[in-house]
Amino acid sequence: MIYRTAVSFNGFIADESNSLDWLFAVDHSDVPDASSFLQRVGVIVEGSTTYEWVLAHTEVLQRPGQWREFYGDRPTYVFTTRRLTVPAGADVRFVAGPVRDVLAEIIAAADGKNVWVTGGGDLAGQFADIGALNRIELTLAPVALAAGSAVFPRRLESSDVRLASVTQHGQFVDVSYTVAASQGAR
Repeated sequence: MIYRTAVSFNGFIADESNSLDWLFAVDHSDVPDASSFLQRVGVIVEGSTTYEWVLAHTEVLQRPGQWREFYGDRPTYVFTTRRLTVPAGADVRFVAGPVRDVLAEIIAAADGKNVWVTGGGDLAGQFADIGALNRIELTLAPVALAAGSAVFPRRLESSDVRLASVTQHGQFVDVSYTVAASQGAR
């Protein structure tokens, strides 16, 4: 279970309007292609705010093939209490309730590959709360936001995480932490 997301250098994954436009204003020419990461991913998990942003800011509804370009054939689990639009041909599965209640289904759908928790921070925190988050991978962007959605609205002690790697890509810094398995047992 990997929580991988971009974050402003002051800790926000979206601005006060739940927008990610700030991220795409930064030059991405030196950022490596995400295809090697996606090859190891069997399932994508996200909250409804993240999912709705993708629907509103891409052309996946008008051009369903674009969904496949972004996510391939892997299932996407969206935590929501509402029924939302699904791009034609996309394997989107709406689930509600605690992560613990659908965790076994998500793991089975991943078929031995990684589960990518794309956001939001609270959803990633729910995985951590039950000890089901193994890694946090943050791409630190050279942007400060005045307000917004916190990258991880939970407290994790330094004893719960270990720095695994740090890499610079142009204006971005990738930071990866492993999360202690016992963290969610509190």
